[in-house]
Amino acid sequence: MSFMKTMWTGVSLRTSGRTAMALTAAAFLSAGVANAQESVTVGYQQIVGPFLSAIADGSIDKALADAGYKAEWRQFSSGGDISTALASGDVPIGVIGSTGLTAAASRGVDVAVFWILDNIGKSEALVARNGSGINSPADLKGKKVAVPFVSTSHFHLLAGLTKMWDINPRDVQLLNLAPPQIVAAWQRGDIDAAYVWPPALSELKKDGTVIADSEQIGAATVPTFDGLVASTSWAEKNPKFMEAFTKALAAAYADYKEHGKDWTADSPQIQGMVKLIGGNAADIASDIQLLGFPTADEQASATWLGGGKEGGALRALGTSAEFLKDQKQIDAVLDDYSPFVLSTYAEAASK
Repeated sequence: MSFMKTMWTGVSLRTSGRTAMALTAAAFLSAGVANAQESVTVGYQQIVGPFLSAIADGSIDKALADAGYKAEWRQFSSGGDISTALASGDVPIGVIGSTGLTAAASRGVDVAVFWILDNIGKSEALVARNGSGINSPADLKGKKVAVPFVSTSHFHLLAGLTKMWDINPRDVQLLNLAPPQIVAAWQRGDIDAAYVWPPALSELKKDGTVIADSEQIGAATVPTFDGLVASTSWAEKNPKFMEAFTKALAAAYADYKEHGKDWTADSPQIQGMVKLIGGNAADIASDIQLLGFPTADEQASATWLGGGKEGGALRALGTSAEFLKDQKQIDAVLDDYSPFVLSTYAEAASK
């Protein structure tokens, strides 16, 4: 009996040893797989929508991990900051408004929009502080108005001043502030008005009045959008990343189209956005309804990225460039902005 016990103990020890070796090997292999994942910095802003919810719930991370990549999410305060990071090569993927993209493209930055995050509409607005004496756009002369420069808000503010209200921008004290700085300056009483987007916009509305918004100004001039852009050379070298990324986006946007109207302050999608960018859950649940979020099919259509020269995104870039040149924001308008619009990934995701 003692012999049998010893024999079985030996077998157990040898088996345990083999198991331990196998587990150790598996651990090394797992570590190797983890180490093999390429880390990619993705820049985002305080812009609400399915993109943020897909970051928060980990669905994009999972899709990228399966493709061999790991996203390093970095929040930026403005599109101008992301443009600088893209131009320097620090960030290969980032969120920029249509105006910022136009400016970057016109200056030769190697980027292209591959996904329309949102149709801006009423989600960007000019708000005047109650008691500031601003009751209409005509009252803006001599007032301190904050806006993030080289942003879609900046573009529409200038478009409103020059194309709609016949006001020389030099007659207004325009201050270049990022959204968090705008909120702080507003709370201190340092500014009279601001043109910005949620969640900063929601804070300003609490003791301010909307004077104009981007739906009104866009209808009279050029509509604006927020987009995900990529370094074109980087995207060409990393097709698996681009495919996995856009498929995850397509799923998030399809889910929003089906269920977004039911998102409330208590919904996990809204709570996830709050964790990422702060703000009030009830405000974000309300703000998100002000935006339009095109599905993959809509992205690939002529309404946005598809359609060649008749595509909505491409036409927006060309018209924005003319305006930016008039405002001396860029030196020259390019003959062709089509290299800065990529429909390929949205088309693949729509299929």
